[in-house]
Amino acid sequence: MPGIDESLLEAMRLPGARGALVVDWISGLALGAVGDAPGDDPEATAAETAELARLAMESGTLAPGDTSVLAPAGKEPPVQDLILTTADAYHLLRFVITTFDSTVFLYLWLDRGDGNLALARIRLAEMADRLVLG
Repeated sequence: MPGIDESLLEAMRLPGARGALVVDWISGLALGAVGDAPGDDPEATAAETAELARLAMESGTLAPGDTSVLAPAGKEPPVQDLILTTADAYHLLRFVITTFDSTVFLYLWLDRGDGNLALARIRLAEMADRLVLG
């Protein structure tokens, strides 16, 4: 069972990977980072992507039927992942199910020219399922 560092290194082996983070979406803090970050600031990237994650998780439209901010421990979160595309990149956020409070996600910055969005999404989901925090 890989930890944060191993999962981030695995994410960086994906074709087109430019950077990866593990982020707590409640606090906006990066729990781990590898590679580059948009704007060359991993902490700012963590805070900004956490805001996006928080909006999605708290949305009654995107996450219907779940009025709580946190997914129950060990349960599937109301939103599995988010994909944001720009002219030159893909930004993927994959929520991690944990045994305590499930407030963590994996973030991957993927070059649009070299990356494979479908493959990255599948692999990120696999990494999130295996990630061990603590």
